[in-house]
Amino acid sequence: MTPAERPILVTGAHRSGTTWVGRVLAASTSPRLGYLWEPFNPRHRPGTFPVRFPRYFEYLCSENGAPCVEPLRASLGFRYRPGAELRSLRSPKDAARMGRDWARFARDRRRCAAALVKDPIALFSSEWLAETFGMRVVVMIRHPAAFAVSIRRRNWRHRFADFLDQPLLMRDFLAPHEPQLRAAAGRRPDILDEAILLWNVLYETVATFQERHPDWIFVRHEDVAASPLERYRELYGGLGLQWTPAVERLVRETSSDANPGEARRADAIRRASAAQVRAWTTQLSPGEAERVRRGTDPLWRRFYGDGDW
Repeated sequence: MTPAERPILVTGAHRSGTTWVGRVLAASTSPRLGYLWEPFNPRHRPGTFPVRFPRYFEYLCSENGAPCVEPLRASLGFRYRPGAELRSLRSPKDAARMGRDWARFARDRRRCAAALVKDPIALFSSEWLAETFGMRVVVMIRHPAAFAVSIRRRNWRHRFADFLDQPLLMRDFLAPHEPQLRAAAGRRPDILDEAILLWNVLYETVATFQERHPDWIFVRHEDVAASPLERYRELYGGLGLQWTPAVERLVRETSSDANPGEARRADAIRRASAAQVRAWTTQLSPGEAERVRRGTDPLWRRFYGDGDW
């Protein structure tokens, strides 16, 4: 299998542009890629991946990942499981989704497509996925203030016990954060403070990956949003994908100034991308921005400079 034909994982923190980047990369036709949505998300459909993780940010490694190898291998090969999906159907909407997913898997399997896995929830498991399935990894990075604004706008709260309930994850990555995680699990913090803690937890792991894996691709959301054509060309080249006029049209359409600055749906990819780069400066008060800056210091300096504030 050539590097370009290996599966690709697009991960990083949620609200960091993984959906946009994943969709644009999945538009590749040489080699063909098929889009696989968040198998680590507890809300994924069982027909696409039958393992239901009990929490967000499940951590798999060599010590506990073996039961998931074959189910994931089947999903990466676009082998749909209608029996698992049928048992989960609860509404006509579920049935319609089953038909759509089954047809999409069948198409991608016929096309011999490689899987493009978009999954920020798989961040901690990235090393295991890369080692087990030969995945190439793209990690998205987002400014802590922009991340905090996005979390607050969506009111996406996190259950910090999901981290504490995983001894292997705490041992391998999160031990330095244990006191703060226990405090947040015991008494829910203000949502801005929650976003600060979550950014620190996720991006300290990203910083560790940068040191361990110089062959992985690390991309700042702001760079893609400010110069989408240039950055996507670089991504396509780095992953061995062929840039085509159709891909260029998709990039232009999804980043156009004519698009809304903020989309109603969290998974929408058509936005005025350039307007997003510093939008947080009008959505946080100076005091709130300084609170995020102090709360994520010195980690933010690994990815950004003073001028980015």
